[in-house]
Amino acid sequence: MRFLSSLAVLALGGTACLAAADLTAAGTEQNAPVTFSKDIARIFEVKCQECHRKGTAAPMSLITYEETRPWAKAIKERVLKRQMPPWQIDPTVGIQSFMNDRSLSDQQIATIVKWVDGGAPMGNPKDLPAPRQWPADNAWETAKLLGQPEVVVQSPEFTMPAHGQDVWWKPVTSLPITEPRWVRAVEIRPGTLAGRRITHHARADLEQDDPNDLTGDSAKGIRPAGILMEWAVGKQNDVYPADSGKLLVSGAQIRWELHIHAVGEEVRDHVELAIWLYPKGVTPKNRTVLTFFPGTPRMGGSQVLDIPPNSVTVTSGTTLLRQAARLENFQPHMHLRGKAMLMEAILPDGAIETLSFVKDFNFNWMNNYMYTPDSAPVLPKGTMIRITAWYDNTNRNPNNPDPNQWVGFGDRTIDEMSHAWVNVTYLNEDEYRTWQAKKAGQTALLNESKKQLP
Repeated sequence: MRFLSSLAVLALGGTACLAAADLTAAGTEQNAPVTFSKDIARIFEVKCQECHRKGTAAPMSLITYEETRPWAKAIKERVLKRQMPPWQIDPTVGIQSFMNDRSLSDQQIATIVKWVDGGAPMGNPKDLPAPRQWPADNAWETAKLLGQPEVVVQSPEFTMPAHGQDVWWKPVTSLPITEPRWVRAVEIRPGTLAGRRITHHARADLEQDDPNDLTGDSAKGIRPAGILMEWAVGKQNDVYPADSGKLLVSGAQIRWELHIHAVGEEVRDHVELAIWLYPKGVTPKNRTVLTFFPGTPRMGGSQVLDIPPNSVTVTSGTTLLRQAARLENFQPHMHLRGKAMLMEAILPDGAIETLSFVKDFNFNWMNNYMYTPDSAPVLPKGTMIRITAWYDNTNRNPNNPDPNQWVGFGDRTIDEMSHAWVNVTYLNEDEYRTWQAKKAGQTALLNESKKQLP
């Protein structure tokens, strides 16, 4: 898909995304009444209740009719503005197939609006679906797919005062790895709900002596080996594609980077990391690397970012793929002035492909958009990944603490950042040619099918 329209118009106008997922409700025929029991509860079970239930960080539970009814008008407003569920991908450009799509379809939104406008009735309780069974608060999300993790480690405890400057806590924890083992999935989280309130992000950087890492450093001893996992609100786990993963070697350790900030009360917590391993002796064919794609130019190894007061600013940065690769996800990372982010692929022949575009970035939801296996883009060696970012440092931005302040690049929440976290699975040339041949065959079959249509 080519990106043809004005970037600035896309970034600053329009509405948030609608996804293709559609749960058809029985009561959405034009003249049929819409009730909570028959229609709304089914939508909320799939799209809302993961966050909106007792014991989570959401401000209200949407499990029962009695819990939901007082919020009916607010729910209508949020879904019409596409603010809830939080899913900011532009539905008109780029890849639209995601493993973790939580967005509402047009029909689902229309059903919710019709329910509220009709007085938000309960309906017949016999029409209610069976209650969805939720895991315990301390359960791992990935366990639903892969069972319990083989390794769980915790950071040391930290205490954040009720008031004060942002803190970066960087302790080290050893991993119980005594031989080379490949990782198939990881999950990270603050230990408590209170910890999630104070944690801006939590990174688990891998340090180990791996002579085959991608840093090109031949020195021996513990050294950086990339990011194993990064947590932010909206992202919790990474499950790598079949036959790909990350390598741990004996003596590996985690260097945590926890960015925490004050919320008006003292909080003591820690961060937990779970690791799912391939069986001993199993070596996946491909290596996946969590990669930092900058959305700003670089100068002397540092990122350059200059956002004047009361302005809308646009920056971009590029990264060269030195091998053929498959991109597994798109996770924009910005701060309070962040407005939008675009990821494009500039192919070796100069063609430009739009991969993903978030046009209503929300600092409170660091969503990780995980491509399905069939939609994940496969790109040739020599492709440039271009990240373009928009920042709204005006009073039109409700998250802006002070539009009269100049903003530069920095780690603090009141500073600004601009990059995308992307899991990159590297392919050799034979694998890439095999993928090309398969794609060409699928395209030819599709074209032949179109010829046969009446």
